[in-house]
Amino acid sequence: MSVPMERCGEFGPELRKRRIAAGLTLTRLAELLSYSKGHLSKIERGHKAPPPELARRCDAQLGAGGELERLLPAEPRRSRPAGTAGTKAVKEPLSLGEHGGARCSGGLGRRQLLAVGASSLLGGDLAVSLRPTALTATGRGETAVESAPAEIFRDHFDQMRRLGQTSAPGTLLPLLTIQTHTLGDLAAQADAVNRSRLLVLAARYAEYAGWMAQEAGDNSLALWWTAQAVELAEAGGDRYLASYALVRRALVAFYAGDATRTVQFVGPAQASGLPPRIRGLAAQREAQGHALAGDDYACRRSLDRARDMLAVADVETDGGAPVLGTVSLADPAAMVTGWCLYDLGRAEQAAEVFDRECPRIPALAVRSRARYGVRRALAHAASGEPERACDVASELLPFVPALRSATIQADVRRLARELQRFRASRSVRDLQSLLATALHP
Repeated sequence: MSVPMERCGEFGPELRKRRIAAGLTLTRLAELLSYSKGHLSKIERGHKAPPPELARRCDAQLGAGGELERLLPAEPRRSRPAGTAGTKAVKEPLSLGEHGGARCSGGLGRRQLLAVGASSLLGGDLAVSLRPTALTATGRGETAVESAPAEIFRDHFDQMRRLGQTSAPGTLLPLLTIQTHTLGDLAAQADAVNRSRLLVLAARYAEYAGWMAQEAGDNSLALWWTAQAVELAEAGGDRYLASYALVRRALVAFYAGDATRTVQFVGPAQASGLPPRIRGLAAQREAQGHALAGDDYACRRSLDRARDMLAVADVETDGGAPVLGTVSLADPAAMVTGWCLYDLGRAEQAAEVFDRECPRIPALAVRSRARYGVRRALAHAASGEPERACDVASELLPFVPALRSATIQADVRRLARELQRFRASRSVRDLQSLLATALHP
């Protein structure tokens, strides 16, 4: 998305000044940026507005530390995924209807959760039918039998994650809604130990529902589910999910192009008393916020903290609880580094990281493969390698329509714009039908 001409009058002269100071001719800078000399000349003379992606690359090539991009308008520099609704949380419960019945019929209620005495929104009969009450011959198996629902729903959670890698988010949201409410109902009738386990597990279902809502393009619903997850977790005695919820909120801000709020949200989630995994994931998100703002130094510092924290988290036991964050990446810190390098305008370095890491994503993790694969294609296109970008994209774009991911489609739109610079390439022309189908499933 180009910037309005009247809002970027200082960019062209500043670019020219920094280019000359760096000893670069217009021809050489155009080669380094994979743009035409004529296009850059128009930008320097103020006859054409620069897209944010070009501003970031100019920053990187000229060592401007984000100063050039900051000359662009103050609004978020990224276009929002279609259908998103900003980063303000919804304070009232939502009603059934959207996303195939995904919206929750009323909240689970902090008071009810803490008292664990209210009946489920699904009705008590379902919970009673699921709750095993038989004792063993000696009577000592009661606790083990009581824990069976938690084990069953723990396995179901892994299945939901696997489904989420291949299915449209609107398909999963009704299932996640039902299972979250059922766990709340089971918790209302369980003993103290299993009550906590069930509520904490319900919180993880709610948190994942928030991610699926964001993937469906509904940020307000995503934030609502995240708030429900925090209340469920607190009712179950989990003091840490509230901090992870800040990481999730930061992700919504990040995809909305809000670098400042992305960084601000995750500050409290890096407190020393929190689990290393939460601190590591928060540091990763902070790095992405700094990259979005063009702050190379702060980004790299955050990435270093993330690697250190996640390395510690990898050797700790999780007690069988579902792992927070992605489970489909061999090295999440490396992949986020590639993402940050692209946002910092260092497309060639980003492409090298993605070329190394993307083949390590499991074949069944289709959503992750598409997400990072499209970024990989973007990095190659930005590096002036349209044929390589098309090769990568052609393998992944056929999966995008079925995934119906608002976040992935946002990057597909960027890829389509990036490749327009190389529309004379046969590879680019051949890719147009796949791009059109991916953008309009």
